[in-house]
Amino acid sequence: MNNLTPAAPLGVFDSGLGGLTVVRQLQRVFPSLSIIYYGDTARVPYGTKSPDTVTRFSRQIVDFLIAQQVQAIMVACNTASAAAVPQIRDEYPLPIYGVVEPGARAAVEATRSGRIGVIGTNSTIRTSVYTKAIRHIDGNIRVFGKACPLFVPLVEDGKEEHQVTEIIAREYLNPLLEQEIDTLILGCTHYPLLIGTLQKLLPEDIAIIDSGVAAANALTGALRPDPHNTPEYKYFVSDTPEKFAEIGTRFLGHPMENVFYFDVDRSWTSDDISLAPMIL
Repeated sequence: MNNLTPAAPLGVFDSGLGGLTVVRQLQRVFPSLSIIYYGDTARVPYGTKSPDTVTRFSRQIVDFLIAQQVQAIMVACNTASAAAVPQIRDEYPLPIYGVVEPGARAAVEATRSGRIGVIGTNSTIRTSVYTKAIRHIDGNIRVFGKACPLFVPLVEDGKEEHQVTEIIAREYLNPLLEQEIDTLILGCTHYPLLIGTLQKLLPEDIAIIDSGVAAANALTGALRPDPHNTPEYKYFVSDTPEKFAEIGTRFLGHPMENVFYFDVDRSWTSDDISLAPMIL
């Protein structure tokens, strides 16, 4: 049982930068909530790793976040949400949430025709995590997945509204449009930065589901932060903190502060966290 006060921070982690779009939504929904973020930039991407490896990485990060007395943890990575959350949810004495289930539920609520498209990384599409989650809710819905491997590097290179990105997005979306979907899940936390481009190419009546928005909204009944709390945000990464801070500003929509380097893949104690070098 977690006995921490409502002023305790929420822990959020991702394999890299993408989870910052979830943080952005959490800051919107919970303006007084403190957040501690961990981006595992040294071991990204998780999608090429085995489920056992992703689960081991996730346990290391959860241990790190618990050492900072978070009240709950949001796993912002789609791969870790699918591979690790079902395994570790019952291993720890605090709530652990993922982004797949809320995104799937939001899509089920949005669809009118029962035909849902999902775009994501190769791993997310290959493992059919959204298909399984959606069919667990409603077995009659048809789900069509499309891997979009070029989207992540384009976003991280700042080309989310570039002509090249629009051409590639059209190629990715056409097979889904041929299936007459009426709802599209953004199955990667990088993809919200592409919404402007996607909206140009999609019919207006197709609902776009941002799994980060859905995950943040799903916590409204679970988290009750002190409305008088002045929130603090800390961002830890396992590699390239300068690059993380530079690109992360676009993901968050505002300048980043309190960016630290900390490697969880080694022996450490709680005292080591307070000695982590701050980059910004």
